[in-house]
Amino acid sequence: MNSRLAAYGAANQMQLLVEKHAPLVKRIAYHLLARLPASVQVDDLIQSGMIGLIEAAKNFDNTKGASFETFAGIRIRGSMLDEMRRGDWTPRSVHRNARLIAETIAELEAEFGRDVKDVEVAEKLDITLDEYHHMLSDVSSGRIIGIEDLGISDDVLVTANDKQDDHLYEEQASDAFQQALIKNISSLPEREAIVLSLYYNDELNLKEIGEVLSVSESRVSQIHSQALVRLRARMQDWL
Repeated sequence: MNSRLAAYGAANQMQLLVEKHAPLVKRIAYHLLARLPASVQVDDLIQSGMIGLIEAAKNFDNTKGASFETFAGIRIRGSMLDEMRRGDWTPRSVHRNARLIAETIAELEAEFGRDVKDVEVAEKLDITLDEYHHMLSDVSSGRIIGIEDLGISDDVLVTANDKQDDHLYEEQASDAFQQALIKNISSLPEREAIVLSLYYNDELNLKEIGEVLSVSESRVSQIHSQALVRLRARMQDWL
């Protein structure tokens, strides 16, 4: 009888957590939607997010010190991103170009021992600067490279120094990986680092970042893509 009561209590607690935090799923879905191609439907994000919320409610351990909302937010976002990866809409040519750019940046930075400029990457690829920017725009439109694709949640930009929440990321990356990622983010060219900070930390959209930097929205998109491709190149040994 006691075991049945305990099981009933646990199920009831899980249901209460899911019902209370359902609006969190919708909030995260619309936040992600602004960063994804128009073909992505918000209902699909919400559906996959609810699965993440249910899993979070099942696995939450309130003795760890973190709030359920913090724990659930990571699971919800991860579930949405996993669903987007399974339904990859990006042409293979864009994937190939993203890898080619990352490899070229890595090669040039190893050769020069410094950050390389977009004009140098374009020259190495034997294409015009406009063609290179177009490749970056394709990568950005597909969102095939993001902070989360480097092996860790974008929350690392916000909570990298919050030791209280370290255990939340143990399933995604080791402490050594986190430190390497943080180090490489901080070593990016200033404008690229600013764009990543404004985008992931301050949660500004590309248009708002463009207003801050006094550049066009399309230019911000190119800077953002190049920053992530550069990060991927520098983190290649970890991937």
